[in-house]
Amino acid sequence: MCILPPMKEQIKVIGFDADDTLWVNEPYYRETERLFAQLMSPVADEETVMKALIDMEVRNIPLYGYGAKGFMLSMIETVLEIAGQKTRSKFIEGVLTLGKTLLAKPVVLLDDAQNALQQLKDQYRLVLVTKGDLLDQERKLRKSGLHNCFHHIEILSDKKEENYQKLLQNLSIEPEAFMMVGNSLKSDVIPALKLGAWGVYIPYHTSWVHERTDEDPGKWRQFLELESLSKLANIMGKN
Repeated sequence: MCILPPMKEQIKVIGFDADDTLWVNEPYYRETERLFAQLMSPVADEETVMKALIDMEVRNIPLYGYGAKGFMLSMIETVLEIAGQKTRSKFIEGVLTLGKTLLAKPVVLLDDAQNALQQLKDQYRLVLVTKGDLLDQERKLRKSGLHNCFHHIEILSDKKEENYQKLLQNLSIEPEAFMMVGNSLKSDVIPALKLGAWGVYIPYHTSWVHERTDEDPGKWRQFLELESLSKLANIMGKN
């Protein structure tokens, strides 16, 4: 499916997810989970640890939200749940080390992220729309060097339909003039589609189980699936 020229002219604002759309994120969490399972191996097997951690993360989302700090707290609570009283302090020290290491990970841009944003930023208002811990996301954006590509930056507690509705109101833009780009159908694409905006799905090879959905975005005519940001830049380029 391609965007016809009249539709391209209608779109004024393009929103971009950050983690695993512009830079690497989820592989760092998967690595930390594996190290956490190794840390906990004296008291539980890997399958038990991973299930307990994922269940804890999902339960804690309404309380802690998304991001590295909430992930650290969920690891600590998992320790309290499956470790004995005498060994908990040792495991918690290990969790804090894992968490600080996660927060210090380098920001690695995906191959075509910078070129795509540079190509589009003078033709559209570009908006960064991400969720997670405020300080961590600000740190990653600063290290990415992409800050000057964006007209507006929005770090949300969640990405649901009402969050996008408020964003569009703040930007004084109608849904049909907005396009949201990201690697999560559940968080980036479908909520935007439900509002009448465009949703562009660019899959990433690693995804968090909580971001999976059975809802089919193909029922919306404004849905696109592309293999890369460079493909998006080629389609949306006006020159």
